[in-house]
Amino acid sequence: MKRIFVSLLCGAAMFSAVLPVHGLAATINSREHNQQSRIRQGVRGGELTRAETRRLEAEEARIRAREARAKRDGKITPAERERLQKELDKASHDISRQKHDGQNRGE
Repeated sequence: MKRIFVSLLCGAAMFSAVLPVHGLAATINSREHNQQSRIRQGVRGGELTRAETRRLEAEEARIRAREARAKRDGKITPAERERLQKELDKASHDISRQKHDGQNRGE
């Protein structure tokens, strides 16, 4: 019983040491995926016009390009991560504002 507990404890310690590095990149990727889903929902629901969709998609593409540039050297620095998070915050706000601005596509 003690051996199992110690093994589990060691495994958890090793996993938690690796998790923050991969977790931060996963956070950026999951936010990008979530925002793409929100844009698609806005298009399907008629809440976004074609022009709004184009602008939001272009903003998302710029963020993806900046992320790719940041990853080129193999690691995203804390400053790069903070900048990407701020850009994702702004994009999220823009999506929300455009979806709730009262303009409807073709209606």
